[in-house]
Amino acid sequence: MLVLLAVVIVLLGSVAWVGVRAVLARGELEGAIPLASTMQRQVVDGDGDGARLTGEELTQRAASAAALTSDPVWRAFEGIPALGPNLAVVRQLAAVVDDLAKNGIAPLAEVAGGISVNDFRPVDGAIDVQPLIDAQPAISSAATAIVAAQTQASALDTNGTLDEVSGAAGRLSAAVDEAAVSISAVDRAVRIIPAMLGANGPRNYAVLFQNPAELRSTGGIVGAVALIHTENGAIQLTQQAPGASFPRHAESVLDLPPDTGNLYSQRTGQYMLNVGLTPSFPLSAKLAQEMWRLEYGVQVDGVLSIDPVALGYILAATGPITLPTGDVLSSENAVSLLLTDVYARYAEPSDQDAFFAAAAASVFSAVAGGDVDPVKLITALGKAGAEHRVLVWSSSEGEQAILADTSLAGSLPISDDATQRFGLYLNDATGAKMGTYLDVNSSIGQVTCRNDRRPNYTVEVTLTNTAPADAATVLPRYVTGGGVFGVAPGNVKTIVSVYAAPDMQNLGLSQDGQPVPYLPASDDGYQVSAIAIELSPGQSTVLRYNWLGPQQFAGENELQMTPVIHRNETKKLDIGC
Repeated sequence: MLVLLAVVIVLLGSVAWVGVRAVLARGELEGAIPLASTMQRQVVDGDGDGARLTGEELTQRAASAAALTSDPVWRAFEGIPALGPNLAVVRQLAAVVDDLAKNGIAPLAEVAGGISVNDFRPVDGAIDVQPLIDAQPAISSAATAIVAAQTQASALDTNGTLDEVSGAAGRLSAAVDEAAVSISAVDRAVRIIPAMLGANGPRNYAVLFQNPAELRSTGGIVGAVALIHTENGAIQLTQQAPGASFPRHAESVLDLPPDTGNLYSQRTGQYMLNVGLTPSFPLSAKLAQEMWRLEYGVQVDGVLSIDPVALGYILAATGPITLPTGDVLSSENAVSLLLTDVYARYAEPSDQDAFFAAAAASVFSAVAGGDVDPVKLITALGKAGAEHRVLVWSSSEGEQAILADTSLAGSLPISDDATQRFGLYLNDATGAKMGTYLDVNSSIGQVTCRNDRRPNYTVEVTLTNTAPADAATVLPRYVTGGGVFGVAPGNVKTIVSVYAAPDMQNLGLSQDGQPVPYLPASDDGYQVSAIAIELSPGQSTVLRYNWLGPQQFAGENELQMTPVIHRNETKKLDIGC
């Protein structure tokens, strides 16, 4: 009897032990996870010491939770049916948080006091790159820890567990995935920014100012080009030239891939204004690099691109800027002033180019001079980058590899097991600046109707010419084109190309519900459908591009597209069998 009583007491004590430790561990985990957001906010606010202390608290709480859930008694209770799987998942959750805190958060906490967003604010035209260099090991460690945490979190088996436990596992996995995006971006930034700012020697970059009033696949014609020199963090705008000032070469300055030449003609590599005809920005950049070398004898180390919409985002960080003309350029009027008003004011293209150059130089001076809110600047650049309004190419293979799978690279869309990506690219065929009046709506969807489960995909594009009915007479000839290229004044003519993954089957396209002839082609292995559309003022049309996938797919669909002026978010398209 005494033996039985002793066994009962031990069992009750063990249950109480596990129960108490479970409550304590839950408290530690619930207290730890929100601290990651607190730490991030403190870094953004420039409170490095606060971020360091928060990181230390998070690490301590995570270690405590792991210790509370990993003793022999807890592990023994994991063998109990029904209860055991819940305890196992809780232990594994605590271990994921603990590993991430030790290997990721702790290194970040150590450097939090020595780096903040203010380090991205130029002082007297220079950025101190040393804090970024010093932070590289810690951020690299954090990035590695995040990837490990993603693997661990995705491997958690929550079958048969309580909703509270499975919900906690789901929230942790989502939080780790979100953190991975941020840490990856920061890791890339601290690895590439110092080098691009001349930490290892002087650099020269050509900056293309793309004008979406006359569309090209990567954004627009190259209205102006600037040369930026960087050295030891110092940034100087050393030269500017109108895009139209570059000569038209008799042949492409570089050998074009056959697909590019077939789709977009040799003009892509003959004239600076046309380097964006191809949707592959790395190719556009190499062509621009060679054209600059041929014209000025300088081999630039990289090529950047930006458009007026992105300048508008940046002006939200600098505040309004007064131009040499007396105009006040702001985030509210940047697009209208640079893409509409300038054409009404100046009839001569050279005067328009001078205005664009002055605006770009003024914005650059404000940013380089440190007259900018660093948090707003980073937010602005992030938004512009996500919309492909800022593109970056580096001639350094190592740096380009860091950029390769980011939106900044401007590469053709890359699909994976989770996401099927398509490309929508627009090239002006009006020969003028009517892109200001082109409204673009897009949607994408899929449906599975076949017995072999191969899905059908549809990319729908709605184009509308929003120009006034009397556009032919009220708009400047330079804007309408005056019919020089065979397009009636006031009309908008656009070549619309959609790219699908190489392994897809092209099923053609329709316009306003009717099948139409189109150009089936390929580009670097991608399947392409292209069609030229001309719209009169007020006219609208709906294009549907159809494809057949190679195998069953249950992931998401995305559309990468030319950054037009009036951008609408891509919607989900419901299609039937």
